[in-house]
Amino acid sequence: MEKDLDPQETAEWLESLEAVRRAAGPERAEFLLRKLATSTRYLNTVPTAQEPPYPGDLQLEERIAAYDRWNAAVMVSRASKLGLGGHLSTYASAAWLYEVGFNHFFNGADDQVYFQGHASPGIYARAFLEGRLTEAQLDLFRRETAGGLPSYPHPRNMQDFWQFPTVSMGIGPLNAVYQARFNRYLHNRGIKDTSASHVWAFLGDGEMDEPESTAALTLAAREGLDNLTFVINCNLQRLDGPVRGNTRIVNELEGVFRGSGWNVVKALWGSEWDDLLRSDELVSRLGQVPDGQFQTFAASSGDYIRTHLFEGLDVAQGYSDEDLRRIVAGSRAGHEPRKVHAAYRHALDHRGAPTVVLVQTVKGWTLGEGVEARNANHQMKKLSNDEFRAMRDRLGLPISDEALSGELPPYAHPGPDSPEARYAAERRRELGGPIPSRTVSHHALALPATRPFDRIAKGSEQPIATTMAFVRLVKDLMREPESGRRWVPIVPDEARTFGMESLFPTAKIYSPLGQRYEPVDRDLLLAYKEATDGQLLIEGITEAGSMASFTAAATSYATHGEPMIPFYIFYSMFGFQRTGDQMWAVADQLGRGFLVGATAGRTTMTGEGLQHADGHSQLLASTNPACLAYDPAFAYEVAEIVRDGLERMYGPAAEDVFYYMTVYNEPMPQPAMPEGVREGIVKGMYRFSEGGGQAHLLASGTAMHWALAAQQHLKDEYGVGVDVWSVTSWSELRRDAMTTTGVPYVQQALAGTEGPVIAVSDWMRAVPDQIRPWVDRPWTSLGTDGFGLSDTREAVRRHFGVDPQSIAHAVLKAVGA
Repeated sequence: MEKDLDPQETAEWLESLEAVRRAAGPERAEFLLRKLATSTRYLNTVPTAQEPPYPGDLQLEERIAAYDRWNAAVMVSRASKLGLGGHLSTYASAAWLYEVGFNHFFNGADDQVYFQGHASPGIYARAFLEGRLTEAQLDLFRRETAGGLPSYPHPRNMQDFWQFPTVSMGIGPLNAVYQARFNRYLHNRGIKDTSASHVWAFLGDGEMDEPESTAALTLAAREGLDNLTFVINCNLQRLDGPVRGNTRIVNELEGVFRGSGWNVVKALWGSEWDDLLRSDELVSRLGQVPDGQFQTFAASSGDYIRTHLFEGLDVAQGYSDEDLRRIVAGSRAGHEPRKVHAAYRHALDHRGAPTVVLVQTVKGWTLGEGVEARNANHQMKKLSNDEFRAMRDRLGLPISDEALSGELPPYAHPGPDSPEARYAAERRRELGGPIPSRTVSHHALALPATRPFDRIAKGSEQPIATTMAFVRLVKDLMREPESGRRWVPIVPDEARTFGMESLFPTAKIYSPLGQRYEPVDRDLLLAYKEATDGQLLIEGITEAGSMASFTAAATSYATHGEPMIPFYIFYSMFGFQRTGDQMWAVADQLGRGFLVGATAGRTTMTGEGLQHADGHSQLLASTNPACLAYDPAFAYEVAEIVRDGLERMYGPAAEDVFYYMTVYNEPMPQPAMPEGVREGIVKGMYRFSEGGGQAHLLASGTAMHWALAAQQHLKDEYGVGVDVWSVTSWSELRRDAMTTTGVPYVQQALAGTEGPVIAVSDWMRAVPDQIRPWVDRPWTSLGTDGFGLSDTREAVRRHFGVDPQSIAHAVLKAVGA
């Protein structure tokens, strides 16, 4: 309410609060204000009398919804005959939440919709009615080896349909927030007008228990993301029972979102409650009934409901037990299109803050008494023939008893020229096309000039870390006239750690508010600078949020038709270990970009100790099929890997991959790039230093420097000559060996050499051991298995047996010296 409609009453309330403050202290007054700010009456935000006119043909929409409900249930039941499973109850409760969106809100040209993963059968059913999927495809639900439909929203497995993977719960809401924020970022930087786009995230109330689900609520409010709407289906049930058996999830979520600065819209009660809710006492009672008890009411007789809910209330007089059973068991706002429409309209009309719509439904609605509001309904995968007959009658569908007498229930479609099909198609045409739909109109980015790469290739006698080499390279690439503005640097509050403060005054830090303060370092050359068109995304201390930003930027080529080049730089320990699930989701969503694990290795950042010492992210990265993982030793290798990534991900034949590159914080002299090594850098290995070939040291990352020191030590002290090879990617060598039909590259590289192989890295031995099966000679691997330690680098490397002396000892043992 922007205008004070009764200033006198306001003054009286303020006077009362001031009296509370004087009598009981400011804490008591603040407590009262917080209670008012985060909790409202347990009623619909939009009363029936204030609902806007419904813009569609309700009769036709109800028939469309009936067909979609039926086909979703049939699809899962038919698949279950093969033991494939599926979920019936989620979509059954949420059907109208989607149908109203399909018919009146989801803009196919501009909007992004995050569908709840367990509701996928209903989304397939709607696409079937629209003619986008065939009956044969529905019959291959969860049978992907036969070309069927994936169980959940998986863009990689259905690339022209799904936009976002959401069934790894918590990732959907987090990514939706950062997608809405990235839309604003694109707009404010002048890359694309996204003012018409809206992000919808459909979530379950149980899903909100995931920490990621609420992790970015304050970001959305702080940046005023009124282009974002969460729709939370409050059916009061999760997988095994009530979401909040002893309290009320709606009240809890309202407090969380309202306290975070969101606009909250509640759509709880169906129209049959209107007369009953005239009773303030009933409203108060409903606001106190635990969800577990209300779930019991939804599955109980009218007599039980009268005794336990309406006892002593005159408002229930005139209602039969059957009336009370019908109303309490099923009259929910989420099952009435008018109320869903009113809530959505209210959400989209709000400005200045994101909105959450809390919609109450019954889990398993329309599936029959054996399913509705039952604790076990999430595990129910099929209906019996009798249950399908009851469902048919309830939905009023023209399906004969004979059709239901077979082993498998039939699909139902009104026909491509039916009023239902024509209406659904027309609504989608008017709203800009089908949803969900993923369209890629690829246009290659111009590759940058060679100058930035050539500069790195010259080497540096002054010691620099590979982290700094990467930052310097990207800083130069961001100046490129065509592709420079498409770089999206993402940092979780560690820019200075990684030497990126030089980007502050030039690229600037993105903020939709600009900079409303004078920074304390304003007189310095590298002052902190925020701007509405800033290029850097400094995310704060949130690796999960940073990955969500990376996801939005990495998939912009499909979501917006605007290829962006994100690089997310982070402590390597906080990447695949902490946010690996999100990295799998990036692969599912076909993201492209650079993940940079800085301060990598088990022994390089030893002052930080056990939890900060990463000796295994390269192994974890190797498990992701879309990830190309590299561990470069020198600055020129970093540059060539970036050059290759730009060509593979943004060139004419763009691939749906992303790069993971580990870089180090140990300053070392950087050699010039030798001739003829570019192919080896990209493919995974090349000979860096010939020394006699009695043995071969294969080393990656910072271990190259220990190997070179060992090579010199062996020559000077023992007269043993060894070759040193730089292995830029153990996992790419393994991937090549497993997939090639010819001679694996590792064998090609080692061809013509003899002598044992000693592999060494700052990673656990399992990382280099990936290529062991393809090296047909004596093999020794040295690594940093176990936990990290706090000590000097030299001491910790001696502890793990990877220092130059330990490497030399392993070589001598291998050659029998």
